[in-house]
Amino acid sequence: MSRRETNLFFCLGSSRMLYCFIENMPSAIVQAIKQICEEKNISYEAVLATIEAALAAAYRKDFGDKNQNIKIEFDAESGATRAFDIKVAVEDELAEAYAKEMEERQKMREAGIELPPPAAGNQPSATGGERKAEGGEQAEPEEPRYHPKLNISLSEAKKIKPDATVGETLIQELPIPAAFGRMAAQTAKQVIMQKLREAEREVVFSDFKSKEHQVITAVVQRREGRVILIDLGKATGVMLPEDQIEMERYNPGARIKVYVKSVALTTKGPEILLSRVSPEIVKKLFESEIPEIGNGVVEIKGLAREAGARSKIAVASTDESVDPIGSCIGQRGARIQTIISELGGEKIDVISWSEDAAQFIGNALSPAKVKNVKLDEGGHAALVAVAPDQLSLAIGRSGQNVRLATELTGWKINVMEETAADAGQAGGKPAETVETVESPEAAEAEKSEEASTEEKTEDADKSSETEEIAEIEEKEAVGEEK
Repeated sequence: MSRRETNLFFCLGSSRMLYCFIENMPSAIVQAIKQICEEKNISYEAVLATIEAALAAAYRKDFGDKNQNIKIEFDAESGATRAFDIKVAVEDELAEAYAKEMEERQKMREAGIELPPPAAGNQPSATGGERKAEGGEQAEPEEPRYHPKLNISLSEAKKIKPDATVGETLIQELPIPAAFGRMAAQTAKQVIMQKLREAEREVVFSDFKSKEHQVITAVVQRREGRVILIDLGKATGVMLPEDQIEMERYNPGARIKVYVKSVALTTKGPEILLSRVSPEIVKKLFESEIPEIGNGVVEIKGLAREAGARSKIAVASTDESVDPIGSCIGQRGARIQTIISELGGEKIDVISWSEDAAQFIGNALSPAKVKNVKLDEGGHAALVAVAPDQLSLAIGRSGQNVRLATELTGWKINVMEETAADAGQAGGKPAETVETVESPEAAEAEKSEEASTEEKTEDADKSSETEEIAEIEEKEAVGEEK
């Protein structure tokens, strides 16, 4: 609790004569309200509404009735406070039906009979209204029911205002007590604390909701298990394990760029989920660091990323005089190096986008040099031929380069050496298949040629065997002579 809040609680929560104290020190209240507004970035009207709710709770605690709908009007400038009981006039029959129902429930309670749930109309609703059916469809309007806190019978309303009609709102001013008790002051203090926290949460939520799906700079706060807590100034963001780069270290106090995935309002305040692995963080960094992308001269046509390792981004220019790749790289790589450093040294390939699918696939496989690209439109696949010394570069470590190229282009890419590509063998289906149909005469001629070739081969084998036997016998004879 800040010192400004303590001053406001003291002004509103003293067990002495609360009204007299406020009337004697209006300037202190106004000063405390303005200081709270500056510290918590809350509007003056929101703090004033909080004070009025606290005073209404304090009045109801000591002097109010459970069937009074108390509203407080507080003028911080003059210190004047007024209390009102606000009710809506309904027909006498509704009030009589409610009284009869309450009498029956009292008899059942005395007899020990289990009480049925109260009628829907006896829940807090002034004059009834339309109820939502299941599935969000509009149901028939429910009949107006009587609620003693919000309604007053027409006969009783005419005692206050003779010309009162059904549905008219009656505002009856209540006397201001001379003093509040200690419990009433404590109640007012608790209400102010709760309302200020709720107002602060709403302000923080609306502030970060406008930054959703954007990249912001934050400071690493601490680690809790596998979760990283990020200091965002007015709030604390959460970076889950799946949103963290695997080999990246998050040291407390380090400033990093994070992508705001989602902002949701929970009972404990705004829940802000951050990410370092989203491809959008690369796109947003290019938009902020490259002026040509920010003003729309250069467009980002596609993006593929494996966080912490490599990214591929396809760019195109709407102005023929502007080089899209040169604009992204910058002089001596100054622009791209800024983005790489923000991503912890992640490699980035900037390629030129093309409407020609074959050309685009060839560019996507950079830094490898592509010889030829054959497209299979039906299977949405591409057969890419590269030189033998470029094969490992085109595939990349563990297939990373071709995997990113596939994600970037949307085509299934098969990479092979140039000779294998010409033969139509890629470990998969060739780009083109040609079937040959032969005549019966040609088939018979081919068979006779094969038979004669086999006979010649057998004769050659027999002659070679005979020569080998002769050589062995000659060697044995020489050995015997020696």
